[in-house]
Amino acid sequence: MTDKANVLAVEGIGKSFVGFKALDGVDFSIRAGEVHALLGENGAGKSTLIKVLTGVHQPDAGVISLDGQPVHVRDTHHAQSLGIGTVYQEVNLLPNMSVADNLFIGRQPTRYGFIDRRLMERRAREVLAQYDLHLDVASDLSRYSVAIQQLVAIARAVDMSGRILILDEPTASLDRHEVEILFAMIRRLKARGLGIVFITHFLDQVYEVCDHVTVLRNGKLAGSAPTSELPKLDLVKMMLGRTLAVATHGDRRHRPPPEERQLSFKGVGRSRSIAPFDLDIGEGEVIGMAGLLGSGRTETAKLLFGIDAADKGEAWIDGRAVRIRTPQDAVALGFGLCPEDRKSDGIIGDLSIRENIALALQAHRGWFNRLPKREQTAMADRFVKALDIRTTDIEKPVKLLSGGNQQKVILARWLATNPRFLILDEPTRGIDVGAHAEIITLINELCDKGLALLVISSEIDEIVAYSNRVVVLRDRTHLGELSGDEITTSNIMQMIATETGEVPA
Repeated sequence: MTDKANVLAVEGIGKSFVGFKALDGVDFSIRAGEVHALLGENGAGKSTLIKVLTGVHQPDAGVISLDGQPVHVRDTHHAQSLGIGTVYQEVNLLPNMSVADNLFIGRQPTRYGFIDRRLMERRAREVLAQYDLHLDVASDLSRYSVAIQQLVAIARAVDMSGRILILDEPTASLDRHEVEILFAMIRRLKARGLGIVFITHFLDQVYEVCDHVTVLRNGKLAGSAPTSELPKLDLVKMMLGRTLAVATHGDRRHRPPPEERQLSFKGVGRSRSIAPFDLDIGEGEVIGMAGLLGSGRTETAKLLFGIDAADKGEAWIDGRAVRIRTPQDAVALGFGLCPEDRKSDGIIGDLSIRENIALALQAHRGWFNRLPKREQTAMADRFVKALDIRTTDIEKPVKLLSGGNQQKVILARWLATNPRFLILDEPTRGIDVGAHAEIITLINELCDKGLALLVISSEIDEIVAYSNRVVVLRDRTHLGELSGDEITTSNIMQMIATETGEVPA
């Protein structure tokens, strides 16, 4: 591949926003038939670079070249005409319209001034057949899974542009089988000579499908190398600018259990949601929760926090029976929940960082007992410093923060209520390596201070690193617990896979 010329190259690209340098002298290039990973922590400049390449932003400095010729990308339509197509993490299609409509919206074939649906649907079938996709193109796109919608979005982008394809976190919402389908499509496009820019937080996927890696850090080029010549540890160092060290505060697997369990759930369950289970949690314990997608992890969290009311079982706190029928009940008992989907269920994007941090405490006090702005500001300043939330201003809308910093804002919201029990549902999903390490360190520090934590994660190695005990689920059933030396990646996977769900001998 090294003998191929660059189809796209940028040299010395710079871009600033109100005095903040988002990009500072960045070089980047991609060849035809190459899958090129663009990596970096949240806030490193990846999104800004992509928006410069696609005409959303105009650079302050530097040159963009196509086939060695300088170009000025005026806007997104111009980028498409130059052959640059983009597919974002949130599929930007219309699920209430047909597959064919989504493939050709804005460029439908017409006859006598009317859309020629027969021709459009025939062309849609031809486009999708190139990827071995045989769909009912007259059906609404909503009929199909997120993975299929992602493939349709890619097919549309390639059909419109066809030289360079930018994929922004394409696998974030896909399971392993769906990822394999997507990768098969990427390999087909690579064989056709497309240059593909692949943005992801999953390092294993980089080594599985990418030929080259470029890393940005703090708006600057940190390094670029063929994937085959870049060991994973070196890549992590390149992304962080330092050696990654995840503090585990000692091996929690061998810490003695608390003398008493402050929280106890007996036979708790909900019909058509989660089978009845028992769960005891002590002060300062981290209970990890492992299982495949759809195994019942999030359903368990919703039940414990009162989002879904249990129709079976009992809950006890410090030996006292309690009822948790609503989130208000849970908050009054000192519970907190950082949800799986932070954008939809966690942050309120248009509110400021200060307002988002104050939300839970304000709700706990009651809306008629308003927190003074002075108190909100002091609290927000304290948590911004304590959690290293990277922002220039606590009055900035929280939607402008990176994913990792948004996650920290949600954590700060609940920590402000001084909770006794905190549920973290996928706390490190979709955040960069540096924020990932900081969140894990924070989990350990919170438990050292006596907070009880239930942490749900798809990253089994992560669960092994910080859990006192691990609850394993399958098919919306709690299979059992692992503790001490039983807590290993291998044992968790075997427990999920075995018919009986027993701890391997």
